[in-house]
Order: sequence, then C-alpha cells, then structure tokens
Amino acid sequence: MPKMRTHTGSAKRFRLTKSGKVKFKRNGLRHILSSKSPKRKRSLRKDGFLAGGDAKSVKKLLPYAIF
Repeated sequence: MPKMRTHTGSAKRFRLTKSGKVKFKRNGLRHILSSKSPKRKRSLRKDGFLAGGDAKSVKKLLPYAIF
C-alpha cells in the first residue's frame, strides 16, 4: 500500500491546533474594503474554527498533520 498524500490545497488553507480543532483564515479582507464596515473588517481578522463534519473531512485530507 502506498503512502497517503497530503492535499496541498488544504495544507495551505487549514492548520490543526493542539486540541485537534481545524483553524482557518476568514476570506473577504483583500480588496474592496471601503464598502465594508469597520466592525465587519475587525471580525474578519479573527481566525475561524470548523464545525464537526467539516473538520472531519479536512483531517482526512491532512493525514500527517501533528495534533
């Protein structure tokens, strides 16, 4: 059986925390920022965490991530 491969697109977008949660950067903070409110931009700076089923799918794509 060959080794499993890490999904490189997922490896660039997600990180695993020590407790096993999947962390990601929120989108929408690259351009056209003048139409967005300061409150919205501030909340977009914070990292997000994936919910149960989505986190499970991402963990399958990152077989060698240490957590």
